[in-house]
Formats: sequence, structure tokens, C-alpha cells
Amino acid sequence: MSDQGTTPDGAMEEPRRLRALYLHHFSDPRRERLFLASVAFFVAFAVTRIVVHAIRDDRGPFHNVEVGGTHIHHLVWGILLLLLVGYLWLWQVGVGRGIASRLTSLAFGVGSALTLDEFALWLNLEDVYWAKQGRESIDAVVLFGTLLSIGLWGRPFFRALWREAGRLLRR
Repeated sequence: MSDQGTTPDGAMEEPRRLRALYLHHFSDPRRERLFLASVAFFVAFAVTRIVVHAIRDDRGPFHNVEVGGTHIHHLVWGILLLLLVGYLWLWQVGVGRGIASRLTSLAFGVGSALTLDEFALWLNLEDVYWAKQGRESIDAVVLFGTLLSIGLWGRPFFRALWREAGRLLRR
């Protein structure tokens, strides 16, 4: 056992090393916010697509949300989330460091995904999610996702994470 309180294989040291890698590669709060928004955007988009397909196939516990017989599209929840984040950012909440910054960045990514997943709806002013025009939503997601770009903003972190994984495997 080493003098830092780890096991011989370094198991207790690993979370500290990963945290140090993260803090090193995202020492700039703007870069961290972009990274977190990117991750949230792509994860939320994937989860949204899975849930929508489950609803369409009548699988699992998922159902459309209706209020007074009106279907509430998930784009509505995305817009509300974007409005909330925008309002908080106007008040300078979540624009620096810390938990508020991380939470608003994640919320921005989720809100963007929910909204852009139904881009074809607002472009065509009709529900074309399953029609050929629904492809426009995918195009919008790809374009916006490229702007957020996990590869660009998170590449140094992922490269270091890959090296760290290689180091662990070589043990």
C-alpha cells in the first residue's frame, strides 16, 4: 500500500486522477460550460429519440403528454427550459464557476436537444416528425451539435482520458 492511502493497484487514487484530468482540461469555465452543454445535448437527443420511438411503438411506461386534449410536444418543454436558462444567464446566474454554471449548461444542452428534435415541426408548422420532412430535425441537430462539438471542446480531455485508460490497462 502506498503512503497516500491507496491500495497497491491505485484504486483509491483513480477518482482523484480523473478529477484532476477534468479540472486540468476544463480550467476555463467557458470551455467547461460548452463541454457540459455538448454532452447534455447529445445525451438528451439520444434519450428523446428512444422515448419517442417507445411511445410510437407503445412500449414501456412512456406516453404522450396531453393537456385538455392538446398534445404537448417536447419542443415546448425545450423552449421553456431555454427561456429559463436565458433568464438566469441575464441575471448572471451560472456564468462563472460552480454548480450553478454546470447546471445551467446542462439545462441549456437538454433544452436545445428537446427543441431541435422537433425543428421540422416549427419549420413546416405541422407535425412531420415521422414524415420525410422530419429529417430536417436531424439536420438541425447535426448542425447545432457541430457548433457545440464535444470533439472540439472536449478533445484534450478525452485524449488524456484515453491515455489514462491505457495506463490503467498496462498495469
